[in-house]
This record gives sequence, C-alpha cells and structure tokens, in this order.
Amino acid sequence: MNEPGAPEGGTRQAAAEARDRATAGDLGLGKDLTGLRDLTRAQVEGILDTAEPFKAISRRKVKKVPALRGRTIVNLFFEASTRTRISFEFAEKRLSADTVNVSSSGSSVQKGETLVDTARNLEAMNIDMVVMRHGSSGAAQFLAERIPSNVINAGDGRHEHPTQALLDLLTLRDRFGRIEGLKIAIVGDILHSRVARSNIWGLLACGAEVAVCGPRTLIPAGIDELGATVLNRVEEAIEWADALNVLRLQLERMDGGYVPSLEEYNRCFGVTLERLRRAPETVAVLHPGPMNRGVEIDSDVADGPRSVILPQVTNGVAIRMAVLYLLAGGRPATAASAVA
Repeated sequence: MNEPGAPEGGTRQAAAEARDRATAGDLGLGKDLTGLRDLTRAQVEGILDTAEPFKAISRRKVKKVPALRGRTIVNLFFEASTRTRISFEFAEKRLSADTVNVSSSGSSVQKGETLVDTARNLEAMNIDMVVMRHGSSGAAQFLAERIPSNVINAGDGRHEHPTQALLDLLTLRDRFGRIEGLKIAIVGDILHSRVARSNIWGLLACGAEVAVCGPRTLIPAGIDELGATVLNRVEEAIEWADALNVLRLQLERMDGGYVPSLEEYNRCFGVTLERLRRAPETVAVLHPGPMNRGVEIDSDVADGPRSVILPQVTNGVAIRMAVLYLLAGGRPATAASAVA
C-alpha cells in the first residue's frame, strides 16, 4: 500500500472530530467499523440485534426503506469481490442510499494515485461513507484515521473481515438460539484468512469456544494466544464442534508449497459426508465463500441439510444494513421503527 506522508493537520483534526461526534447510537462503536478485535460483547450483540428487524426488508415485495436517503456511500474495492461487494450494494440500496462503485482496475490507482489521495478526492465530492476492501492489512484503519467519512472494512489483507464474522455469528444464533457456550471449529487455511481472525474475536467476545484445524503449514504461530485451541485432525474437530466454519485454500495468497496437492488436502482435511456421519445431526456447516467444491468441502455437504451457507448470504445483507444504519447515527432501539 502506498502511504503518503502525514496528512495535513486540518484533515486529521476533522477526522478526530467526526469520530468524537459519531458514536453509533447507544453502542459506542465510534466513527468506523474496521474490525471486531476491540469490540465488547454488548457491542457485537447490539449489532446482531439491530440486524434482526432488517431481515424483514428482504422478504418484502418492495425491498426499500428511507433510513439512509440522501447519504452517499462509496464502495472502494482494491481486490476482486463478488459476494461482499454485491451484499453491500444490496444493503445500501435497500436503505435508499446513493452508491458509487470504484475498483482499482481502470481507476487512478493504476496510474499511481495513493489510497488517501483517492479518498480525499472522493471526500471533496461530499460523500458520507466508504466501504473498502484492500490487499494490505491495516488499510481500513489507515484510511479511517485520515478522512472524516465513516469507513467500513470489507476485508483488509490477512487482518480482518468484520461484517463476514458478524453474519456468521448471526447465522449461528439463528440456528442454535444462542452463541454463548457453543463450540465452533474453524477448518482450513487459517494462516491467510481474515475471516478466521474476525470470527475468533467475535465468537470469544460472545462466550463461545473456538478451535482451529488445518495443516500445520496453514496454522499461524501463536494462534493459541488469541484464545483458540489447535486441533490436528479434522475428525477430531468434527467430533468436538457444534458447528464447522470451513475456509477455502487461498491459493492466490500462497507463494510456496503449503500443501502437497488439492487432492491430498481433501483426503486429509476435507469436510466430507463420510466424516460428518460420525457427528451429531445437529452439527451445522458454514462457509464464507467462494467454495472450492471437492477440496475443502464436498458438494453433498455444502448442499446438504447441515449446511447454513445460503442463510449466511441472506444474513449478510441484514448485517450490512445494520452496520450502515448504526454508523449513520441510528440506534438499536429505533431499528424496528426504521424498517416499519
């Protein structure tokens, strides 16, 4: 990431003042949502509670409410994305916001413009929020400290993907009626996964137990210091867990031989129907997508009765509506009236 020199004092002061003003209603989220690491249980559960009434909007014939009418939101995606970008677009449009989509391909970024220069030019057009995905860890926080608009992290490098973790939490709560006390095993490429980190912090904040499982080459050193248990065999994870969150191999981030082959990975760590037969029928299977069928998960599992993958997609829109609503100054207590 190209980082310019220190921003002008006026810009930094404006960002600080905006951060002080915007406390996201009763939750005290602040101006931005760049991660879950520092959120309390009350804040995480407050976001989940706020998302509940927004679920109903997607089931209506007219899927729109005026909660963010007049607000302008820029979707700034420096990495390829389909599900997350479209989910945010649906959330924004269903709240009646005006949206602008910017990608690195074909933009001034390819001509050498820095991240902050891009954002400042957008700020000059009087935008209200930026939803950003970037390949560098910490990019969302870097931007949030330099512009007064709200910044939502849609994934930054290997760091965090907070709205994905929130929708996973909401899906688990829908399925089990609670999060506290659940045992959640995250299986797959933990090393390169921003989803894993956000899930660990969100789940632990809400009282769940978390384990990770995968090849040792894909388990980051010190993961136990985050509060997660390391399980060596996928069979052990399946027997232990109430739910499995299955992650794909992020081949685009790998620069070496982390696994012998995709076939070998499936043989040793793939979540297959054969392996799931040993688990209670209540075990749920999540996947943040995109899936590599036949590698980390078999099709008969992804499409089977244990799968909550499509409910995750549905909940993604509600969670992102809730985050947008809260950062725009909405309150959990008024969410129900906002969708009436």
